[in-house]
Amino acid sequence: MFNGLMKAVTFSYDDGITQDQRLIEIFDKYGLKSTFNINSGLLGTHFSLNCDNVTVAHCKPRPDEVKKIYQNHEVAVHTLTHPLLPELSDEEIIRQVEEDRKALSEIVGYKVEGMAYPCGGVNNDDRVAEIIKNNTGVRFSRTITSTYNFDLQDNLYRFNPTVYHREKDAMERLAEEFLRLEPTEPKIFYIWGHSYEFDINNEWAWFEDFCKEISGRKDIFYGTNSQVLLK
Repeated sequence: MFNGLMKAVTFSYDDGITQDQRLIEIFDKYGLKSTFNINSGLLGTHFSLNCDNVTVAHCKPRPDEVKKIYQNHEVAVHTLTHPLLPELSDEEIIRQVEEDRKALSEIVGYKVEGMAYPCGGVNNDDRVAEIIKNNTGVRFSRTITSTYNFDLQDNLYRFNPTVYHREKDAMERLAEEFLRLEPTEPKIFYIWGHSYEFDINNEWAWFEDFCKEISGRKDIFYGTNSQVLLK
């Protein structure tokens, strides 16, 4: 259970970018909690991405800005420099994950224990998960494979989210289902994405409407990934 409740909602956003600040304003407005997965080795860098033929900013805050920006939420590992981990040696996987975790822990002033795998596609496997489990301080790591359900999972080192926020129809359908749900065992609605994706088609208002709808329910616990997965 989650603080005595059977249902929990949690969000997870990757890359640690300046659009996170606008997203956090929405989350804070509606009492929602998210985990933000950050590449400490890329902090302070400024790039742009081409997404669906639209150029969007992909700029990261400076290390000295991170603690204040994410103070109401959770910071987690996304590796130092965002490599595809299955292609790396055991030693480099450990370095990318553990050095990021240590750096972020120093920046935010608490023990960072969560993670999300970087890169799209098949960005994790059993080998990588075991290396992280046995050689780092990470206690869970999220994949990008949607389950489209709310069930608990045994393997927290390859934890699959419920839905990706760009799967809008599925996300809205799942939200309706989750709000109606009266479970007899714990259920988690876990949503992930990147905040820059709201800039592609200017979907900020749509997402705020979603957050308003999912929030404020007395039968739902709203927590960070750690608060929900490590309950």
